[in-house]
Amino acid sequence: MHTCHFEAPGGPRCYHRVMPGNGSSTSPSLFPILPPGATAVPMDFSTLPGAAPRITSLLIKPASAVCNLDCAYCFYLDRDADPYKELPARRMTSDTLERLVDSYLFYSFPNATFAFQGGEPTLAGLDFFTQLVRLQKQYGRPGHNIGNSMQTNGMLLDDNWATLFREYNWLLGVSLDGPQEVHDLYRFNKAGHGTHAQVMRGIECLQRNKVDFNILCVLSQANVDRPKELYKFYKSRGFDNLQFIPLAEFDESGAPLPYTLTPEQYGRFLVELFNEWWPDRRRIRIRFFDNLAEALAGHKPGTCTMHETCDSYVVVEYNGDIYPCDFFVENSWKLGNVSDDSWSEIARRTRRHSFASKKTIAHPECQICDYQSICHGGCPKFRHGPKREFEDLDYFCSAYKAIFARACGPLSDDLKKLFGGKMPAPERRLLTR
Repeated sequence: MHTCHFEAPGGPRCYHRVMPGNGSSTSPSLFPILPPGATAVPMDFSTLPGAAPRITSLLIKPASAVCNLDCAYCFYLDRDADPYKELPARRMTSDTLERLVDSYLFYSFPNATFAFQGGEPTLAGLDFFTQLVRLQKQYGRPGHNIGNSMQTNGMLLDDNWATLFREYNWLLGVSLDGPQEVHDLYRFNKAGHGTHAQVMRGIECLQRNKVDFNILCVLSQANVDRPKELYKFYKSRGFDNLQFIPLAEFDESGAPLPYTLTPEQYGRFLVELFNEWWPDRRRIRIRFFDNLAEALAGHKPGTCTMHETCDSYVVVEYNGDIYPCDFFVENSWKLGNVSDDSWSEIARRTRRHSFASKKTIAHPECQICDYQSICHGGCPKFRHGPKREFEDLDYFCSAYKAIFARACGPLSDDLKKLFGGKMPAPERRLLTR
């Protein structure tokens, strides 16, 4: 998902309160041992003095970008900038996992969010996640709220997985791009066959075991012109939490790759989806519209795309290496390693501050935009993508303007009812322009 920009699912619904076992959280080791495949961080990695914004959640990739599917539009594998592309077998070791859980729970009290993604995280195996929960119990402290979530393609889900997820109140995101003829157009297994039937079996397993989940749909040229059909399909299956991620990848010259949406397509999709969803808004949740409502209400949205800076989470790779964003897992943005560095040191890394500030580079159009207080310049991935320049406009800027123009009014009216006619200052400015 979510993402995180692949934004991984999370939130209060996935929290469980842990009661610690015999172990307790300890301070970081002074003499860490690097796990296999880890690269030592140079000692001259600079940090900023004083306090730094907290790292409020982790996006963990226990199998790195390795996946059991071969989706036509996947951008994770075979990237030139991937630091681990020469390592076909990537799995987080038990030692790295324990170090990760111990150190992050020590840092994050009283709330800790662990989100798992890939590639495909279930390739790490059920025993890995059973150990994860055991370690969370061991190193958690009384009153520690620990949330677990996972974004998965659903291919390996069965009753054993579902039992773990239900017992510890996980929230899952399952990738499903629509009906079979749409989903199977790009989402293949390694043999080149469609995967819709197997994904649906995994979803049925979650439903049967009463596991909380949402649906993540990648918007590509296969489905972007079918918003009503997609919505009706999900609604007919009883899927009441939906997330739509626009696909935008570019070649070295900045030209969009074949599966990439145009901004006009994405804007039209969102507007038509909003129109279809609006009568069902009390029963069905769509993450983009939830996040927009949060921004209009003056709250910090659940998506980092609408944050003022990009520093709410970090990515933890299979070997413990840490990066500021899942779209920028590159050596030039590496922040450290869980076996080398404390989380307080990672939080103060100059590179983290530098990356976070990329979102604050205001394009001239953003400075006079009515919606700047909502999107804060959009996503650095979509600003950087076409020309590799963070100073550019978000590729989907016109799409955002289209949906904001359509949705802000109705959402604001609903929010006014909730707030008794009073709205935060940013929203009043929007309504009076």
